[in-house]
Amino acid sequence: MWQIDQVTLRLFIAVCEEGTIARAAEREFIAPSAVSKRLADLEALVDVALLSRSQRGVRPTAAGEALLRHARLIMRGHERLQAELGEYAAGARGQVRVLANVSSMVEFLPEALSAFLQAHPGIRVDVEERVSADIVRGVEEGVADLGICRDVVPLGSLDTLPYRADHLALIVPRAHPLADAAAVSFDETLAFDHLGLASNASVNALMQRIAQEKGRELNYRTYVSTFDAAYRFIQAGLAVAILPREALPRHAADAYGIVAVPLRDAWAERRFVICMRDRAALTLAAARLLEHLLGGA
Repeated sequence: MWQIDQVTLRLFIAVCEEGTIARAAEREFIAPSAVSKRLADLEALVDVALLSRSQRGVRPTAAGEALLRHARLIMRGHERLQAELGEYAAGARGQVRVLANVSSMVEFLPEALSAFLQAHPGIRVDVEERVSADIVRGVEEGVADLGICRDVVPLGSLDTLPYRADHLALIVPRAHPLADAAAVSFDETLAFDHLGLASNASVNALMQRIAQEKGRELNYRTYVSTFDAAYRFIQAGLAVAILPREALPRHAADAYGIVAVPLRDAWAERRFVICMRDRAALTLAAARLLEHLLGGA
């Protein structure tokens, strides 16, 4: 029966994530030769190649991918055990990893996390931005404890809980012909060049499909990667954009001289969910963060 120690598993994960033994060794504060020996011993133990080596670095083989999935689960389980026992011994402590999409990080997550961390100074929360499909994949693979994403992506076997909603709106300069409208339909926006947000790929595709179904054309003038960049382009009159109105706070609207006109289309209301592998298996720290988020929804 194989017995693979946790140090070897941690080094294997680091090599897979960093792509080279040298970077993994630097990350784990260990000599590269020691990492190489650990990996060689590991492959000899399981009698199968776990890494594919080339001049560009290393990447896991099919067997290595399988080990990587299980190694992450084992290490996360060990972390959960340590964190939970530590919480019982000295109050709420530990680390929670969260994957979140850009809309949640702009609209409400910073305030929610700030309140949580003030109430639980012994808990550390690490947040990484990803698109919704990658969030689901990351939570499934054990990269994070919690994920905050859209409910429109396939969620597989993950535990999910409804969270919040936001509402798409047409963002235009104050001098724009539609700026004073109480609400507009998506059809009305198609007469103008649009600006796309790169991280909103699913929304961009949805709007293009709807336009095509109506026999119309949605013209994207350009794409940007951040909300602030979008606001600057809109301010300059280069294009309009359909973005969550919750992502345009009053101070930003005033600073950029832009307004959010609600869309009246039914699909303009979008919902977030919180996902996790198994709610019952969360650490106490992750469970407390989950309760806090749901309580503030």
